[in-house]
Amino acid sequence: MKINYPKVQTDNNQKVFVSFLVKNKLYRLYNGKRIGNDINPNSFPIEERLTIGNLLAAEVYNYISGGGLLTAYRTPEVINGVKSDRVCLKDALHAKLKGNYSEKYKSTLRHIYTAITNVMSGDSLTSHHINLYLERYSSGTSYNTTRRHLNVLVNEAVKQGMTHNPATGIKSVKAKAKLNKPFNNISETLKEVSDFNHKLHLCCLLTYGCLLRPHREIRELTWGDFSDDLTYISLSGLRNKSGRNRVVPVPSYIRDILVIGERNHNIFTGTDKALNEDYFKTLWSRFKKQTTILEEGQTLYSFRHSGAIDIFKRTGSLTKLQKAMGHSSLNVSLTYLRGLEVSELEEGDMPMI
Repeated sequence: MKINYPKVQTDNNQKVFVSFLVKNKLYRLYNGKRIGNDINPNSFPIEERLTIGNLLAAEVYNYISGGGLLTAYRTPEVINGVKSDRVCLKDALHAKLKGNYSEKYKSTLRHIYTAITNVMSGDSLTSHHINLYLERYSSGTSYNTTRRHLNVLVNEAVKQGMTHNPATGIKSVKAKAKLNKPFNNISETLKEVSDFNHKLHLCCLLTYGCLLRPHREIRELTWGDFSDDLTYISLSGLRNKSGRNRVVPVPSYIRDILVIGERNHNIFTGTDKALNEDYFKTLWSRFKKQTTILEEGQTLYSFRHSGAIDIFKRTGSLTKLQKAMGHSSLNVSLTYLRGLEVSELEEGDMPMI
């Protein structure tokens, strides 16, 4: 890019800077840090600063004329040049970390960013680097999950200025369906969980009876999410996986054990802070070690699956199941039922409401 030769000037504090126009906009630099140079006129005695300023002007001119990358002060906005893929990925990560996502999701993005940039041999990201990174995962599920999160970063990097998308054409692999086996003895299981820990018991009840997901939707519940008579729970799209507002009924067997608190208080802690992210995961692991009632494949999510099957068996309505589960479409609910060992169905086979 052609620019006017930078002018060397002095401000009111006797500090020397160089000023120049890029695309008819005036910029100034007090040192060479932003062009990868250690020239700093203002580290010299006042009588020598203009001389060093002229050296800085020459370096700035050569750098920008040669297409060197120059970004705005303290922002990723490009003034001149093209950002490298590495810089675009870094900017993409920062953009995502500012979003309203869970800490676990942000932590996953940080991990993937670190891993993929370590695989890169230079500043460019290629499909070879992505394949090299994904080949670490022998599990189809882990491969696809990591690929999905990596796509989020790469797509954002394209928005941040990356001139190509190396993830295009890298397909998911076929993964074996993971079966979360439902409970045949739900009352007996809940009783044993209740004897073990009352917070875990309430979590399991809400997972089964309200079909909420335990590790965020339930863990972060406040009394303000309940209606005044405790008959409904309302969650905004920012608080659940589907991204849609959800309103779910609260069965009487759950309402009977609830002791309502302050509206801004978490229902488990009694304060404005929620339990830590791994709280119920850890409790469930401890419960599994001391119980003989669980079968292989039964997890904390099995309560949600068991509740889904109960609704479907009693109502025979796929539409009602879809609404209760908060699924985005009927097809998602169909897939969900197939994974739960329910006989295969087609939407046309189902009764209409």
